[in-house]
Amino acid sequence: MALEFSTVVAAPLDEVFAWHGLPGAIVRLTPPWQPVKVGAEAGSLRDGRARLNLPGGLRWVAAHEPAGYQPPHRFVDRLDTPVLAKLVSWRHTHGFAADGPDRTVVTDHVETRVPEALLRSMFAYRHRQLAADLAAQHRYWHEPLTVAVTGASGLVGTALTALLTTGGHRVIRLVRRPARTRDERTWDPAAPAAGLLAGVDAVVHLAGTSVAGRFDDGHLKAVRDSRIGPTRALAGLAARTADGPGVFVSASAVGYYGPDRGDDVLTEDSKPGDGALADIVAEWEAATEPAAAAGIRVVQVRTGLALSPRGGLLRLQYPLFAAGLGGPLGAGRHWTPWIGLDDLTDIYLRALTDRGLDGPVNAVSPEPVRNVEYTRVLARTLKRPALVKVPRFGPRLLLGRDGARELAFADQRVQPERLLAAGHVFRHARLGDALAHMLGTAADTSTVGEPV
Repeated sequence: MALEFSTVVAAPLDEVFAWHGLPGAIVRLTPPWQPVKVGAEAGSLRDGRARLNLPGGLRWVAAHEPAGYQPPHRFVDRLDTPVLAKLVSWRHTHGFAADGPDRTVVTDHVETRVPEALLRSMFAYRHRQLAADLAAQHRYWHEPLTVAVTGASGLVGTALTALLTTGGHRVIRLVRRPARTRDERTWDPAAPAAGLLAGVDAVVHLAGTSVAGRFDDGHLKAVRDSRIGPTRALAGLAARTADGPGVFVSASAVGYYGPDRGDDVLTEDSKPGDGALADIVAEWEAATEPAAAAGIRVVQVRTGLALSPRGGLLRLQYPLFAAGLGGPLGAGRHWTPWIGLDDLTDIYLRALTDRGLDGPVNAVSPEPVRNVEYTRVLARTLKRPALVKVPRFGPRLLLGRDGARELAFADQRVQPERLLAAGHVFRHARLGDALAHMLGTAADTSTVGEPV
């Protein structure tokens, strides 16, 4: 049968069509709740081949058909994995038509045996993501930059690099192994090579050992050593590179404010808190000083709980809550400063392109929630109960007493004051909207044709 899904995007026809051919497009359009990873992007919409990696070692190969390539109105891909094609079949025509000078009708015509009910949420997500990405790139438009990124293969790095490349920027991935392409450079965190940042306009520094873990001496040392020294070395190199970056954006964390702040509203001007994590974050931010002292614009992105079913806490919670086994932590009264992954990448994009932004920036939603409300909204999004309360001793067994206090039960009512003062637009300021988008339960505002 044939299905059609259609929407209108507020961008010119040529731009919308060209966006689909840029590196990172398929990454941005792949729904995060699906067990699919992008293995390879198509080099061309005319005759390239993209590969999606599925569970069980299966691969979905999408082969583009030269006869269906009619820019800027159409391109076509078909499933070219024989074992899968026998089961589902798939031919996907991507159609584009102008609806005035600054609007484009996007129509996905799919010939397949897959039921429409299984595809509607996927195409609704793709259409929302396309429209929101183009809007963000218009909002924070900048002439093409060359951006060096550490931690580019992580959760945030993967999403951010795709947002940057679909915006026309060049990304150079700083990797610890030998470089394999012209867009990779080998990076030694302890002693970066003198020419590492030559010709680079901006740096985004994301790399570091995950804070999540049992707060024993070994874990805290690994977190500290992976963040403070490498940040200082990279910032110092940026300062010494004559043709190097004009902006240095470093990841940071709301752990700066300490774990026990109660109902105090925390802004970028609030004092640091107590605890091991607060001490580490303060030193981590201070390690960017060599770049700032050299006149480079420095932004520290103090991130809250970054939400995505592809990683972090939500990846662990998703199957539990989907099975009806979720519930609040302890009494659930502690504040949870959260941010959707797409809003987080928008904040990084703004940090790169907005010359008026420097210093610490709270990367959190303007509507923090208590843990009990977070639990209720996540369960409601998945249409499941949330009756299984997690006793306080549970996180303590996994994280230790200090780890549970600083991570699981951290009580931080953080506000993104600097972003709000700058008129920042959040894609999903409300938790329910963010979760519905990334878990595939958002209301579908596109139109769908009748099966034929």
